[in-house]
Amino acid sequence: MRHTRSLTSSKLCLCISLLVALADGGSSELFYDWTVSYSQRAPLGVDKQVIVINDMFPGPVLNATTNDVVNINIHNELTDPFLMTWNGIQMRRNSWQDGVQETNCPILPGQNWTYSFQLKDQIGSFFYFPSLLLQKAAGGYGAIRVNNRTVIPIPFPKPYKEYDVLIGDWYNANYGVLRASVEDGNSLPLPDGILINGQGPNQASFEFGPGVTYRLRISNVGLKTSLNFRIQEHLMLLVETEGSYTVQQLYDCLDIHVGQSYSVLVAAKNQTNAKSYYMVASSRFTTSEQFGIGIIRYPGSVGDPGVPLPSGPSQSDYEFSIQQARSIRWNLAAGAARPNPQGSFHYGSINVSRTLILENNVTLIGSKRRFTVNGISFLHPDTPLKLVDNFKFKDVFLPGIIRDRPSTTPPPSLGTSVIDAHYHDFYHIVFQNPLSELQTWHIDGYNFFVVGMDWGTWDESKRAGYNMIDAVSRSTIQVYPSSWTAILVQVDNLGMWNLRSQNAENWYLGQELYLRVKSLGQDDSATISARDEAPMPENVIKCGRAAKL
Repeated sequence: MRHTRSLTSSKLCLCISLLVALADGGSSELFYDWTVSYSQRAPLGVDKQVIVINDMFPGPVLNATTNDVVNINIHNELTDPFLMTWNGIQMRRNSWQDGVQETNCPILPGQNWTYSFQLKDQIGSFFYFPSLLLQKAAGGYGAIRVNNRTVIPIPFPKPYKEYDVLIGDWYNANYGVLRASVEDGNSLPLPDGILINGQGPNQASFEFGPGVTYRLRISNVGLKTSLNFRIQEHLMLLVETEGSYTVQQLYDCLDIHVGQSYSVLVAAKNQTNAKSYYMVASSRFTTSEQFGIGIIRYPGSVGDPGVPLPSGPSQSDYEFSIQQARSIRWNLAAGAARPNPQGSFHYGSINVSRTLILENNVTLIGSKRRFTVNGISFLHPDTPLKLVDNFKFKDVFLPGIIRDRPSTTPPPSLGTSVIDAHYHDFYHIVFQNPLSELQTWHIDGYNFFVVGMDWGTWDESKRAGYNMIDAVSRSTIQVYPSSWTAILVQVDNLGMWNLRSQNAENWYLGQELYLRVKSLGQDDSATISARDEAPMPENVIKCGRAAKL
């Protein structure tokens, strides 16, 4: 029997959001009812337990417009607790809706909960996915489109049609088996294959008409594998990534790392003679190359293209990848969620308030394999940090346990890493990767400017080479092996925000921390205005120390 919780969030929060939406004009309040359940499916020919939403894999597209208010009632019909997170959606002032382990208590089996949030001042291409227990390995993900308001033109001719393209590695083992293996100290093996929109090779099909332009919103929804995306005999014009319009450049292929999203325009051919063409997502930097294959079908085409797959870059060519990443820049002239051009925000002229150098690593702690950030592997407390902070519970975590820079002492340890950040500060963060595997990092609640990346170890002299004019703004960034990536971010979103590895294995085994963003004098949540941060929702699920409050 399904147990139903209240479907209303904090009335004050929703009233403010709705008033803002109405004032913006053309914005809407949207309602969805999603049932999360298991289904036996075989994308690669082997039956496994797949997580579906309303019996769909991938799940339904969340299609909305800037400033819309979204209400999604999720019914959990799994046998495990469940949370959904919204990769790249900033949840302005409202980390209560973020859907990760330290902002929300889980939705227990047989229960439901309604996420309510506004797509405040955002446009772009994103995706959602399950955030607990390696459930992402079983699916449960889907695309998010945030469209421009009609009063703000997009910086390119309107495409004839849009397609969402979700690419990702896939394992035939059930997520519980994979989780147990990781907990036992094993690395995730090579995946069993690559899926395109939840389908195996030659199954995903995209209809093209001659002479028109299509927008493809592509996201890497996998667990750990970087992918190279390309379309046979078609160039791709990159126009947007994770909510930022980019300088428009043509690419014959794109490296898309775990957690990243891109929009490209593809001009269909005028004359095809009833041909079809391959769409390919191939693994990068792996010991053996694997291929996800889709088909672009023009009118009259039958069967597969019947030619070799289009080739991509060499498997181990990191230099190609880093040069391509550096080529992606911000379109300074385009308006996005607001009418003023993106380039009107001069990030390069803002003084840095604080520098964090965050170094990832892997180690043994108490004979268990763990991933660390500056020597600390994240330990989840018995109560989500957002509730701990709201109810002022003591002795749950110690601010300052994680240092601003890596150190060889003390030895690596478990700890609940929380960095206190002051509202409106401007942070310079360097991700340092000493390992031989590529890393991807994501910050919930924010976009950041990717000002530099290079091989070796970062030092102060590297600032001289930063792009302080048109660095792309995004929410997920790669760090190549034995290299560093530097970002700048304005800490302008109050709340408790997850900073994590997008590699599912690393994240599960401790490679994360939280940013607690507050103004001075706001240690007591009762002192925070609802205009600065949404209050605790009336339908909040309480667990741990808060269970009986």
